[in-house]
Amino acid sequence: MKTSRLLSLSVLGSVLVLAGCQTQVSSPVVRFDRQVNYGDAKAVELVTNEFGSTDLQMIAEKMTGGLLETGIFQGRPTVTISTVKNKTSEYIDTTNVMNSIQTTLVKSGKVRFTRSINEMQAGVDELQRQNQSGLYKQNSTAKIGQMTAAKYSLEGELTSIVKQNANTKDVFYKFTLKMFDVQEGTIEWQDEKEIRKTSKR
Repeated sequence: MKTSRLLSLSVLGSVLVLAGCQTQVSSPVVRFDRQVNYGDAKAVELVTNEFGSTDLQMIAEKMTGGLLETGIFQGRPTVTISTVKNKTSEYIDTTNVMNSIQTTLVKSGKVRFTRSINEMQAGVDELQRQNQSGLYKQNSTAKIGQMTAAKYSLEGELTSIVKQNANTKDVFYKFTLKMFDVQEGTIEWQDEKEIRKTSKR
């Protein structure tokens, strides 16, 4: 009787162990409802007539081309990105536009960028950490008061005009970029890019 009971308990234990193993080994099934493919990042994007990747690329190309053609960057002057105002009715991350412009200008080797006002706090925090935490050798820390100031400041503005009726929607974008001499406050360069997008039902 005891042997039969012990055998039953042993079998039950084995079943539970096997069930636990199966639970741990099994993995979730991933199902895809649609096919996903890589596309050409430079291809013209016309999904909607809202501001898109192609508009960003056209603006960055026009602005950087115009800046580099002027010859204003003699001696690799320092530049900072100031404000980029979005005056459209859409949510547009204008930082992306300025990042594309900055990347191309840095790659040209003709200009150096200092931290923007939005990036400055991170630089201040790092200087304070090196000089006030007591963690670093004094001859290896970055010295306070040695940052290079910007000679020029880039300021951008994106506006739009939207017109629509029952059948057509027309959106006109204009991006304006200005470069100021920080010391003198004068506009040393300015250019703009206009884009019109029309959709019909």
